[in-house]
Amino acid sequence: MRLWHKDLIPVLPDKQLLGQWRECCAIAKNIATKGTPNHILVNKIMDYPLEHLYNYGVFVCCEMDRRGFKCDFEKFSHYFTFPHETKTILHTDIFFGWHIRRYMSQCFMNLQEKFDCGGIKAEDYYKICNFYWNYITKGK
Repeated sequence: MRLWHKDLIPVLPDKQLLGQWRECCAIAKNIATKGTPNHILVNKIMDYPLEHLYNYGVFVCCEMDRRGFKCDFEKFSHYFTFPHETKTILHTDIFFGWHIRRYMSQCFMNLQEKFDCGGIKAEDYYKICNFYWNYITKGK
């Protein structure tokens, strides 16, 4: 399990984007039924209000929609019970303190390994590299 850095979502290859949606749904379900995701790479999610996961899921779903994929948002959203007016968080604030430059580098290295092993096409990988370079050099 991994939640890709929120800023990577628009450049993730389709396979990773669709996988991210499955991860969001699985994490939301685990939290709703067991109280925790219980996985070392995503346990940090419990350090944040659930609105962060909800808004991250909205962002993933919007990107899927932009690419022409179907997204069953109801499947995801029914795990959340907070009032509607508290759901919106600015993208820049989602997972603040976790989705930082260091985490971006960790995610990039993971995607690089997927490319090295043949799991990501060259054109997708170069798009990620270009994004990563701009991200790192612009001091985010």
